[in-house]
Amino acid sequence: MALGRLDYLYTPSTDVEADLRYFVDVLGATFGFAIEDGGIRVAMVEFGQPPAILLTDHLEGDRPIHLYAVDDLPATQRDLEARGWRAGRSVDLPPGPAITFRTPGGLRLAIYEPVRPFVVESFRGRRDFG
Repeated sequence: MALGRLDYLYTPSTDVEADLRYFVDVLGATFGFAIEDGGIRVAMVEFGQPPAILLTDHLEGDRPIHLYAVDDLPATQRDLEARGWRAGRSVDLPPGPAITFRTPGGLRLAIYEPVRPFVVESFRGRRDFG
């Protein structure tokens, strides 16, 4: 059993709009979306192949969360727990349910089941800022 594909790097930013412009204008990333809702900003940029980079101002800490897609979240959780894995928080992301966790060295990872992939696609091209 493997984690699956790395779909997103969920990345904290102190200035999502400035980072979005930098990724697109300077680094040549493709604009995905820029959404502001309830005082939270999230933007997505891509460099062709996954993972997409999600820039957000509501994520605590300085380290991104590596977000891996799995076909069956409960089965993956059971398989990982059998190997000594310890789950962190369960969260509901727009594309589906997820479980966050940390590696022994402090890297932040999450597994999620993309039961609503259409949600991310419905955001594509939306520009609330930037």
